[in-house]
Amino acid sequence: MKTENIKQKRYDQRKRRVRAKISGNADRPRLSVYRSLKHIYAQIIDDDKGITLVASSDLTVKGKNKKLDSASLVGEDLAKKAITKKIKKVAFDKGASRFHGRVKALAEGARKGGLDF
Repeated sequence: MKTENIKQKRYDQRKRRVRAKISGNADRPRLSVYRSLKHIYAQIIDDDKGITLVASSDLTVKGKNKKLDSASLVGEDLAKKAITKKIKKVAFDKGASRFHGRVKALAEGARKGGLDF
């Protein structure tokens, strides 16, 4: 088996393991984070209806910042958008990433913006 296939398989396993424990509903939607090599994306999802309620990424946040700073700004921006839609509590879904670095910075930015998880 090629190493690319093995890496993708392990990535999918980590993602499924987290997703099996976390789901969002109308009372407590899921804050899903996707981290690529260049960018970071976050969205708040209601899994019962299957719709995205709020979304933000470092592509939409203005300014030339370092990756860690822009991740924090994405979290704050997402929290600001969520509060305007009366969303206070969320379930944090880190996906296949570790809760470290940019993912942690996004979570701290979201908490700083007023989200509770």
